[in-house]
Amino acid sequence: MNYRDFLQKVIYYLINPLIKGMIKIGITPNFITTTGFILNLFATGLMIYAAIYDPSNTSIIGYAGGVIIFAGLFDMMDGRLARLGNMQSTFGALWDSTLDRYSELFTLFGILFYLLANHWIWSGIITFLAIIGSIMVSYVRARGEGLGIDVKVGFMQRPERVVVTAIGSIVCGACNSLWALAVPMMLIALLANITAFWRIAYCYKQLKGK
Repeated sequence: MNYRDFLQKVIYYLINPLIKGMIKIGITPNFITTTGFILNLFATGLMIYAAIYDPSNTSIIGYAGGVIIFAGLFDMMDGRLARLGNMQSTFGALWDSTLDRYSELFTLFGILFYLLANHWIWSGIITFLAIIGSIMVSYVRARGEGLGIDVKVGFMQRPERVVVTAIGSIVCGACNSLWALAVPMMLIALLANITAFWRIAYCYKQLKGK
């Protein structure tokens, strides 16, 4: 069992009572998915507000990081709710994946905008590369699955990117240092793009025999 599976089991054990309560009162997975997206929009709004009105106030970025972590729990709960409540649907899977992409792109854009507002131009460019890597990791997986390949290789998938983004934002707010925000963006930019090409290579090997 790898670390992701272990953490997933622990988190599921903790949230299962909450999930069962949601099932009883009729909350749907799509509602949870949409709520998580709205929370990520709120986090982005905090970052944009800080960038425009108070770029030197990193504490707002810390609060945004906390919101991102909280929204990440909703990202885990929707799938669990769908399975335990027997509410899985093809549209639900599409809705979840689509809002995941929007959520991540909005939050990374918020960081990009904040860094540029503080004249950290190179860090802003690196954050843009992180956005590209994040999109391509998901795109290659989706394209591979469309070709009948289960593409899950790599070490900077969405859960890791969300955690790195959130922790970087929280530390930035706590330490009043933009380096705490810039370094995680460097990490995502590097590892996400490596993961995307790793997945391309994996697909090539799988398709070569065909």
